[in-house]
Amino acid sequence: MDGRRRFLVQAGGWAAAWSCSLPAAADAVQRVTLAVPGPGNLLTLPLPLASRIGADRAEGLSFDILYVGGGPQAIRSMLERNCDFACSGLSALALQKHSGKPVQCIVGMTRVPAYTLLVRSDLRSQVRQIADLRGRVVGVKGHVPGGRSTSQLFAEYLLGLAGVAPDQVNYVSAGQSYDSQHAALASRAVDAVVADEPFATRLAREKVAFVLADYHDPEATRRLLGGLFLNAVLGTREDVLNERPQLVGRVVRTVQRSLAWIAGHSAEQMVDALAPRAGEERQALLEVLRRRKNIYTPDGRFADDQLAAVQRFLYVTEPAMKTQGFRLDSVIDARWAGRAS
Repeated sequence: MDGRRRFLVQAGGWAAAWSCSLPAAADAVQRVTLAVPGPGNLLTLPLPLASRIGADRAEGLSFDILYVGGGPQAIRSMLERNCDFACSGLSALALQKHSGKPVQCIVGMTRVPAYTLLVRSDLRSQVRQIADLRGRVVGVKGHVPGGRSTSQLFAEYLLGLAGVAPDQVNYVSAGQSYDSQHAALASRAVDAVVADEPFATRLAREKVAFVLADYHDPEATRRLLGGLFLNAVLGTREDVLNERPQLVGRVVRTVQRSLAWIAGHSAEQMVDALAPRAGEERQALLEVLRRRKNIYTPDGRFADDQLAAVQRFLYVTEPAMKTQGFRLDSVIDARWAGRAS
């Protein structure tokens, strides 16, 4: 192949690849609002990233992120029709389904809990193990009528394994941002917090708190929960599924594009795309992604082993689900994301 032909072939390939990330015509772009815990949460990172890399525009969409204080608040915002899609923990979404809310999960994002249990630094000599949290105040992501947050369920699960009953700990909302979790610890409003990354790394580095336990490692998750654990998901209402299935498909494909991009790019490239503020915020995110980029599922599909782990987890933390025969499959709509064995 001569030089001219080689250049034309390459140019055609470049144009095809570039066109995937170009904005659609203004009149063809549909704005979609998603309620998302945050900002800055590692669990929900694929959603704001989607806009940064043009994954939404490739599907003719424009993602508008409405940040809220936790998964239950995101679900409530969706149910109140402030938006049509909500990001939360799968367990929190399942609690809402169990309480009769018309919600469905449409795509998964993470395969581990991705929480860090932090304790106030001044309690280092008093809290050496999880059982030592008996009688103390633990910060979680709050709750709404009809369900608790996944972070609270997870804290209850850990404490239960340590012999601490749910009513032996006082749970309060510590918010869903670095500032709110820092304030809760620094003011001594909480003794411990089920924290998110990269906030946990910053809080430990600043000696506001110390790490009692970390739940980002896939192998540790298998040992603790009997398998990988689907946590962060995107859900919607049943009326959206029934009346606008094409929109749901485009939203799911956008999330899958973002997840595939994460799988194929480095931590440095992810940070560059997200463009956080310089300084400690950027450094903490880069440090965490270098260690924890494997928390994300590569394709958003629903894996049987992960759903089985969540089912067992729910039966322990919400026994009524087991008594009443609640099945996690009732909250999963895999028509767009697909299933993985």
